This record gives sequence, C-alpha cells and structure tokens, in this order.
Amino acid sequence: MRAHVAGLGLVGSSIGLGLRARGYEVTGEDVDPRRAARALELGAVGVLGRQPDTDLAFVATPVSAVVPVARRLLDEEPGDGGRLVVTDVAGVKGPIAASLKEPRFVPGHPMAGSEQEGPDGADGDLFVGATWVLTPTELTEEAGYAVVREVVTALGAEILVLGAERHDDLVAVISHVPHLTAATLMSLAAESELDREALLRLAAGGFRDMTRIAAGSPAIWPDICRDNADAIVPVLDGLIARLGEVRRIVEESDRIGLMSLLESARAARRNLPARGARPPESRELRLVVPDRPGVLAEVTSLAGRLGVNIYDIEIAHSTEGPRGVLVLVVAAAAVDDLAGALRQSGYHVAAATAEGSGL
Repeated sequence: MRAHVAGLGLVGSSIGLGLRARGYEVTGEDVDPRRAARALELGAVGVLGRQPDTDLAFVATPVSAVVPVARRLLDEEPGDGGRLVVTDVAGVKGPIAASLKEPRFVPGHPMAGSEQEGPDGADGDLFVGATWVLTPTELTEEAGYAVVREVVTALGAEILVLGAERHDDLVAVISHVPHLTAATLMSLAAESELDREALLRLAAGGFRDMTRIAAGSPAIWPDICRDNADAIVPVLDGLIARLGEVRRIVEESDRIGLMSLLESARAARRNLPARGARPPESRELRLVVPDRPGVLAEVTSLAGRLGVNIYDIEIAHSTEGPRGVLVLVVAAAAVDDLAGALRQSGYHVAAATAEGSGL
C-alpha cells in the first residue's frame, strides 16, 4: 500500500517510520520545508509530495489545520480515481467530524506521544500497544474505515471505536486537564519565591512523574483548548472543587477524610488497565445490518450513549444481498445491555460469542 503523511512532526514522522518499517511506500509534506527535509533525511518518508494511487493519507497537523488540509487531499485526485481515504490524528474530534462529513474521511486519534518534538523525536514503534480511537461519522464508508483499521493495526495499535463527542468528553478527563494541571504545577514551582534552585534540585520522583507531560510541545494546546473548551471547563471546575476539599482536609487535620481520599485514589490507580489492554473478559457481539452509509455511526453512537466501549469492530459483507454482519468486541459485562438496546433500535443481533471464534 501507499500512504501519505501531511504534517511531519513527532506523530506524523512516527507514522511514516512505522509504516516504512512494515513495507509501506510513504510520501509526505509539511508547511516547514526544513522539517520536511529532516523527515526525508531520517527516512520517515521516501518521497516529498503525494504520489498517484495513494491508498491512505494521515493528516498530522495542528487541530486548526486538519479540516482544510483534509479537504484539499480529498479534492486532489491525481490518478487515484477518488479512492484516497483520509484520516487524522488530532486530539479533538467533535468539531472536525462535524465539519468533514465526507464518505472517505475517518476521524482518528492515537493515544500516544512523547516529550520529544519533530522528526528527530519520532519512533516507528510509538503506537505499538497504544489505543487508537476512531470516530466514524454517519457518512463514513465502510470500505474507507476498513482501510484505516488495517493500517492502524499494522502499526501495532489497538482500535477503540467511539462517538466523536464522547471521545472529547473522555480525553478532557484523561489528557487535556492532566496536561493543564502539570503545566500549572510546574509553573508554580518555577515561579516560587522559595529558593528556586534548591527547590528544583529537590524535585524527585513524584514531582517529575506529575509534571513530565509539561515538557511536551505547547504548540498543539491552544487549538485543543479552544475546540474542546465545553468538555475541559467542567472537568477543571470539578478539579478545583476537589482541591478545595483537599484544602479543607489539610487545614482541619481531617485524618479520616485524608485517608479515605488517599485509599480510594490508590485503589483506582492500581486498577488502571495496562496500556492498550482490553477488558479481562470480552465478547463478540454480531448483528445483521443493512449495507448502507451511516450504520457504523448509528451503532457506535448507541454504544456511546450506554457508556459501552467498542474495543474492536469488523465488517463482513454479504454476497447475497444488501446487508452484512457487524462484529463488535465489547466487555462481557456490557453485552446484554448493548444487545438489548440494538434490538430495540431495530437491529437483528445474530449472536454473542466468546471472542476469537472467527467469522
């Protein structure tokens, strides 16, 4: 396959390195000619500029540039007959999915990164074991989704299918507010009126762990905070309220309240799944669906409203009519609720089986 990467920073160059290591032909582009030349020099891309007959393009630009770049790529068809599929890697999905309801566009977001910047920080194995979220819209073509799924899986990532709005609510909690918190704590220490040199020299394990992500590139965050403000602000409000309660606990020497907070946080932290892990018990839920645009979005939106994560998805087309079988991998505990809701929505649920039984 041939892939194209628009935006050759850390993530874009990592995609290029990963795909080239797996036998893909990769072209690339960047608004900064020096960055593009460096990506070429490091082998993240084989050629600068998109070639004909490209199967898939990744838009790895800041959020504000995703829509115009993706539209340009979808409109440019140098001999590929309109088959090019485009996906993106932006950390906000709602506004992009709403603006780009194109059949050959599949919104995506790899939950991976590092404090490094640009092509020099790229790693071809950056996505191995990472979760890569896909948020297909009601117009996303199943064939295009299958292309993205195949390539992302080749990079070693685990796919999680979510609705765009649900994705944005979740990443506000686990990514956006943590980054803002780390940056705030780092600034607090750096601007302290205490002995700054001694303070920073004393910064050890806990402080370094909490502020590590503050070392990442700040360039992507203004767009993210603008486009996901509706999700970020309520989480910040909740954090501020919790910190106010912690302040009260400390001020009043509330030992019981403090122990309760620390024990519950400790238990929750220890129960975090390993990177890219699926639930301990998962099941395949199979349902017969009409072979038409919008089915993926309908099913994933319904799962999102129920709070059910889809850990993988596969489409088997029928050769005997306009229908197919959608295979969803979900937590075993969620199968009955999701199956019942799908039946109420008019879908025929064919079976719920142990994962790995095959199509």
